[in-house]
Amino acid sequence: MKKIDKINFKKTLSKFVTGVTVVCVKKNQKIYGKTINSFNSLSLNPPLILFSLGNYSSSKKIFLDTKYLTVNILSKKQKKISDNFAQKIPEISEYKFIKGNFNTVLIPNCIGYLECKVIDKIKKGDHTIFICKVLNLNYKSNIKPLTYFNSKYL
Repeated sequence: MKKIDKINFKKTLSKFVTGVTVVCVKKNQKIYGKTINSFNSLSLNPPLILFSLGNYSSSKKIFLDTKYLTVNILSKKQKKISDNFAQKIPEISEYKFIKGNFNTVLIPNCIGYLECKVIDKIKKGDHTIFICKVLNLNYKSNIKPLTYFNSKYL
């Protein structure tokens, strides 16, 4: 048995394979995005998803103030996008986004996307959990996902 401390907790959780997403919002005609791998489906009826964002995140206020957002599920070829949006201040200008249906933005060539309405925010520990209703979606078949395991991309 290992001691439950921050280091062992993070190392243990790194043994769980996750997909990688970039959650995007648009506010005042400006696009914001954050790489998120704490993403899950929550309910089929109604269609709900959730993700969490650290309370220390530089973009937390933007996400707390938004009503609509897009979860972009990244493909294996989009590691550079994941790395970019994991930065404190990501570079947005080099990307061409697709306009969504709810003043949202989609990242081209993703495996899939979910346009969502934020319906609840729950602050727990050092994160805020966003619960969202899926309003629109699309996906592509036969594309490999970008996955994360043991603190590395697979």
